Formats: sequence, structure tokens, C-alpha cells
Amino acid sequence: MPNDDAVRVRPAEAVLRTIAGMTNPSGFAISRGINISHWLSQDFGWAPREEFLRRDDVATLARLGFDHVRLPIDEKELWLPDGKPNEPEFARLLEGIAWSREAGLRVIVDLHTLNSHHFNAANEGASITLWTDAAAQNRLLDLWRDISARLGHLPANEVAYEFLNEPVAEDHEDWNELVRKAHALLRSLEPDRVLVIGPNRWQQPENAPVLHVPAGDPNIILSVHNYAPLMLTHYRAYWTSFPTFTGSVRYPGPTADPAEWAALRAGGSARLLEETGDAMDDWGPEHLGRLFAPAIDRAREMGLQLCCDEFGCLPTIDRGQRLAYYRDVTAVMAAAGMAWAAWEWKGDFGLHTWKGPDELDTPIDLELAEILVSRQDDHPYDLGLTPLAPT
Repeated sequence: MPNDDAVRVRPAEAVLRTIAGMTNPSGFAISRGINISHWLSQDFGWAPREEFLRRDDVATLARLGFDHVRLPIDEKELWLPDGKPNEPEFARLLEGIAWSREAGLRVIVDLHTLNSHHFNAANEGASITLWTDAAAQNRLLDLWRDISARLGHLPANEVAYEFLNEPVAEDHEDWNELVRKAHALLRSLEPDRVLVIGPNRWQQPENAPVLHVPAGDPNIILSVHNYAPLMLTHYRAYWTSFPTFTGSVRYPGPTADPAEWAALRAGGSARLLEETGDAMDDWGPEHLGRLFAPAIDRAREMGLQLCCDEFGCLPTIDRGQRLAYYRDVTAVMAAAGMAWAAWEWKGDFGLHTWKGPDELDTPIDLELAEILVSRQDDHPYDLGLTPLAPT
């Protein structure tokens, strides 16, 4: 952790400020957040868990100006192979939540991967059985019964649940049906808990119109994710379909050189064509605004809060262009009255300067932190977006 005087303390009103948009009856108000990844989810063994996240880390996030954290958890980390809860890891989760509440941070507990579902199954050597196996769906519901039994006593204005990260169903209706089941279960257990729900296929904003949001429930936050354009944000990422591409990338404007982009796509797989298909678009705040528009319209239609609880860009591109991308993405979201949670605290996308998994406690990128906690009136753009507002 950095020394106290290395962290800029933001005014209390910046820490506590809520979005200029919808609210929920339970009072779970969020604005600027960050993901605590690679702790109880996607744990790559970079550091022992007691060292990867500490009470002082959470206090630092609050001092930087964040008001909430998203805590991803995985089935394989919180439950044993025999299906029973892993009580020491549940105790660790409760400790992390307690640290967050102590620091004044609200918490979204996000069920990130299941044994039957991984958002990046093709690259992880996993298979997705959730959509075709009734037992797998019942297992998801059982996991939430366990979570509710251990977390249900926590205040509804401080802790929310996201019952599945980045669903990837071939048929949107398969996800809609599972949303219905999970929502019904959690409402029977915890009528006032705020639930975070995103659309099918990696929570992309374009799919928000086909998400069946349970009607008449104001204690829902609509969630989307955004890593577009992938050729920029995931440049040289080994888990993409273009890990060896070393051509030039840039922001704003078209992401790649047209000739290099065409050469990459020649004879490419369907996955590569999909992941690189938007690279020649004219990327900038206006285009990003159009990307978020379907979700903004859906949230306004439903009278719900809207949060982008994952977005980010790897530090493999030019630093100036990377920061420009973050400024524009947050400008668009702020102009629309959205909340957000960046990916991530520690990791290759991290707020800590990335020097590899063997050196995690690196200096915090304070310039990036300032962008991520910035207020709506910090942004110079007039994008013509109508902010979300109570109806």
C-alpha cells in the first residue's frame, strides 16, 4: 500500500456523491467503483489471499474517492468439490465486506463463474452446461440460498447481489428464464435486497432491449459491460483471438491501420471476425455514446439505475491514448448519469501499475484514479445525451 501522503484525499462530498439518475427504495446508492478481481474469483495464484487484499487496501480505495466495490466470487472458490460451502472462504468474503463497510464503501457481491458457466469458456478449456442442464440451473439457485444464508443479515443499503456475471446463452430467452427463476428465489429470501442484472452475451449494452427485467421491482440496477473496441482495450491479450497481432493501434478514430486490420482478418475464424469487426469504426465519445444508448434507453423505460460494472483497457497501448480512452468512456457514462465500476484494483488492467504477477504492490496510477472517480461536471463533452432522471 502507498504511504498516506501519496494518496490524494478527495472531499467527502465526492466520496459520497450519488449518480444524478434513478434511485432505489433500499438506498443502495452507487457512483464510482472498482472491481476487486483475482481474490475470490479467477485466482491465478499471484499472491496468498491474505496478502492480495488487506484492510488498508480497501481504506485506500475510499480515500481515492471510490464509493463502492464489486467483489467477484467463483463457485470453485467458495464451495468445495462435494458442493458444500467452503466456510473459511465465506469468512474471508465476510471480512472483505466488513472492511468495505468500515471504509464507507458499498459492495456488489458478484457470482462471477460457475462450474457450469464461464464467460470465456472457449479460452478456459471449460464447457457451458448451464443452459441445457436443469440440475446446473438448480445448483445456481442453491448457491444463492447459501449466499443469502450468510450475507442476508447485512444492510440492504450497503450490500447488493449480482446473480451471474456475463451470461453467454445462445438464445436470449434462456437467460431471461433464468433471471426469472433467480429473481423469484431471491425475492422470497430477501425482499429488499438490490439485485444487479445485465443482458445476455457478456452484458453488452446492445442486448439490453431483449433483457426481460422483472417488472414492478425498483430494487434492481441494470448493468452493462464495455470493452469496445476489443482490438484496442485487449491489445496483445493472450486470451483473445488475435494474441500475436503487433500492428499499430490507436485512439481515437479507427483502432488499427486498415491494411494491417485486413491482413489480420484474412481467413480468420468466426470468433476473430466478431472480435475485430468494429475496429474500423470512428471511435470517440460520440461513438461510445451510441454504444451505450440502448442500455440508457432501457433503464429510462424501466425507471431503473444503470451501471457499467466492468470496463477497462490494458496498459499495452500508448499511455496517453489509454488515458484518453478512459476519459471518454467515463465522460459518456457521466453525461448519461450512469454509475460505473472499473476493471480492476490489482491485475493487468489494474489501478496499480502493472509490472507482472510477481510484483503486485506497485504504485497506484493516480492520474487514472482521478479519471475513474471524476464527477460529471469534470467532463468537457456535451454529447447530447439526456441524463437518467426520476420519472
